Amino acid sequence: MILEVQNGCFGYPKQPVILENINLGLEEGHILATLGPNGIGKTTLLKCMIGLLPWHSGKTLFYGKDIHTLKPKDVWSTISYIPQSRGFAFSYTGLEMVLLGRSAHLGAFQQPGKEEIEMAEAMMERVGITRLANKDCNRMSGGELQMVLIARALINEPKLIILDEPETGLDFHNQILVLNMVERLAHESGISAIMNTHYPTNAMSVADEALMLNRKGEFFYGPAAEILNEENISYSFDVQVLVDELHYQGRSVRSIVPVGLREETAV
Repeated sequence: MILEVQNGCFGYPKQPVILENINLGLEEGHILATLGPNGIGKTTLLKCMIGLLPWHSGKTLFYGKDIHTLKPKDVWSTISYIPQSRGFAFSYTGLEMVLLGRSAHLGAFQQPGKEEIEMAEAMMERVGITRLANKDCNRMSGGELQMVLIARALINEPKLIILDEPETGLDFHNQILVLNMVERLAHESGISAIMNTHYPTNAMSVADEALMLNRKGEFFYGPAAEILNEENISYSFDVQVLVDELHYQGRSVRSIVPVGLREETAV
């Protein structure tokens, strides 16, 4: 078990508890998708899980050890985190942005050298974005930047990669590109992944496990094929849906068809 949360509870000061008794586990090479409506606490959950925010009670175990007892360098040389933020105060090229992913492996005043530059170039080639090496990140499309950030995460040589809504704002093509990359990382390279998403269909396509939050303070957790069903999705998102299953080239593909708001929540 690479990561485990035991009875995690969290709430911001002078506000109600938003995460209560969260329990989950992540195996190596697995993808966990966390889902739920806007403002439900998905980003907060990610930050608590990896120690950026302290649980009020409960704990996160990373390879069986409380994450808060580990040295930051040991954590961040093993975990890569891609947040939602897409704006940068400084102007970085694609290559420079990828190089930043080696920071946890360098000394406090050590600058990237020839070895790190070669690693960055090789990683950009692996991800298929060598054309972006000299392009300003602030001038990239959403899809281009997302792939650069994935390359930055991978050059860290992580065991676990955290992605906060990696496909939000991307067109259909780039969503599939990012999802395919995450799936290959986990299921072919053995890099575990946790991703927040607003899209149950995307979670269905790649996730091994799913955690679905709702505004009632409840959550559903377990194998994605069991959790991502019509009842749970309709209840959590207040939208009536049908789950359709298709068979294509010997592969079963599940998708969601929205049919309207749930009657008790319709206006």
